[in-house]
Amino acid sequence: MTGTSFDLWAPFLTSGLVAVLVTPFAIWIAPKIGAMDIPKDNRRVHSKPMPRFGGLAIFAGIIVGLAVFACQEPGIVPAMVGCTMIYILGVVDDLKNVRPLVKLIGQIVCASVSFAMGLRIPYITNYFGEGNMVFGEIACYVMTVLWLIAITNAVNLIDGLDGLAAGIAAISALCIGFVAFIHGHYVPTIGMMVVAGAALGFLPYNFHPAKIFMGDGGSQLLGFAIAAMSILGTVKSAAVVVVAIPAIVLGLPIFDTIMAIVRRLIRRQSIGTADKEHLHHRIMKAGFGQRRAVLLMYCISGILGIMAVMYSRNLIIECIGLAGIAVILVGVVLTDTGNNKVNVRGRRLGREERENTKRNR
Repeated sequence: MTGTSFDLWAPFLTSGLVAVLVTPFAIWIAPKIGAMDIPKDNRRVHSKPMPRFGGLAIFAGIIVGLAVFACQEPGIVPAMVGCTMIYILGVVDDLKNVRPLVKLIGQIVCASVSFAMGLRIPYITNYFGEGNMVFGEIACYVMTVLWLIAITNAVNLIDGLDGLAAGIAAISALCIGFVAFIHGHYVPTIGMMVVAGAALGFLPYNFHPAKIFMGDGGSQLLGFAIAAMSILGTVKSAAVVVVAIPAIVLGLPIFDTIMAIVRRLIRRQSIGTADKEHLHHRIMKAGFGQRRAVLLMYCISGILGIMAVMYSRNLIIECIGLAGIAVILVGVVLTDTGNNKVNVRGRRLGREERENTKRNR
């Protein structure tokens, strides 16, 4: 693989076009198979039944893009098998509402199959030296599976507003792909371009007001695909690309996932318990509508993406500055609770409207 302009953009455009073409079919077939998201509680921000079968379009875009442009590359087939399995698990969850523990076991199986087929972080195995290969292999398995599951669930949990997961996944994939490209790792670059293309091809149908949701089939697939592509074709010298760069780029969903786990443990709840206290929900409670909340989180993800690129270039001071900007931005939004109010369906009630309401009483 040469890393030419065609090698980079052809997979991106192909996966995007496939996603664009398949999404209308997903919208049509969703009600026929019962893949509908019906707002049964106040945790949801939509008020009418919505198709949640958009993962089909994302899956088709990723699989076609990889099959056409990268299936002969090392690690791609194991990644495709894992993506297929995680997508099927997500579809079953969308249709049958699988229990969190069963879902976690399914994710472990998907990650383990990919690992057995050769998808792994080789640096972990090599780190312990030739005399400790057995221990290194075990550590490699644990770290690889944890990595795949962690990123899968991070993207899955952030899928709470129209266009949020698709947009952040696209931003993350493009940034990780760019870092891989400038360091000469073209296999993960192509993989990330395919993922970004599929996410952006689906996004026009998913951005507020959404015509379709991606469902767990789509959100878990995007998380697993990003995690898998980030460890393709890596060697010891690229360990920073394997772990640190994706962790920085995906800092927003990772932070949200950690806070959700801590919050539920403190309350002695199952970590799979759903709530309406994720970062995007709290931003909406501060007075932002869906579009503004999503665009704000896009911007924060973009800042983290630029930060990751700089980190890969050892520009540590610049990274610290950007991290400070991101933290301040989130802090300002979450502490400004007196300017606007929002109800559970996402409708904003502005200050002027509240004052007019009081005068008319």
